[in-house]
Amino acid sequence: MDPINLIEQVSKCVICEPHLPLGARPVIQFNANARILIAGQAPGIKVHETGKPFNDASGNRLREWLGLSVDEFYDPQKIAILPMGFCYPGKGKSGDLPPRKECAPAWRAQLLAALPNLELTIVLGKYAQAYHLPHTKNRPLTELVKSWREYWPEHLVLPHPSPRNNIWLKKNPWFAQDVLPELAERVAAILNKEPQ
Repeated sequence: MDPINLIEQVSKCVICEPHLPLGARPVIQFNANARILIAGQAPGIKVHETGKPFNDASGNRLREWLGLSVDEFYDPQKIAILPMGFCYPGKGKSGDLPPRKECAPAWRAQLLAALPNLELTIVLGKYAQAYHLPHTKNRPLTELVKSWREYWPEHLVLPHPSPRNNIWLKKNPWFAQDVLPELAERVAAILNKEPQ
């Protein structure tokens, strides 16, 4: 399917609307020329309200980790953002609910097939991990992030950049010392290359 038609169909998707407390509002960033994919979980309430992915404290930290300005991050020719669920799923007992199960089977394979220039996929959260690196789905996050070179340079599993993970970041100083400089360097190298 033509990428423009595909994006239009995604923007009108209502397959799980009966289960969404605030209704359907798919939030993605997509262009067939993108070279980096951010595969996250699902939009939070602020993202739902604004329609802009990672428009929150998590996004500020993620942009810092990637070494990107706001303009670079929101350039769909460079960065695709496809969460596992495109709509805000609602609140659970401890944070937001998981992404709806209907979304990935309906759209993900088609969207990924329409991204022929991807060089790096940033994997955030266990649902994205299970989809993009299915052989790792039972491995704990810290172990996965520590073994990052196993999937590098095509994939990188990151802890979620949410402020809720401040304790994890303090307990694992090697992440900021060893992983983040390599990540920022790779992102810059990918985006500074001339298009083929």
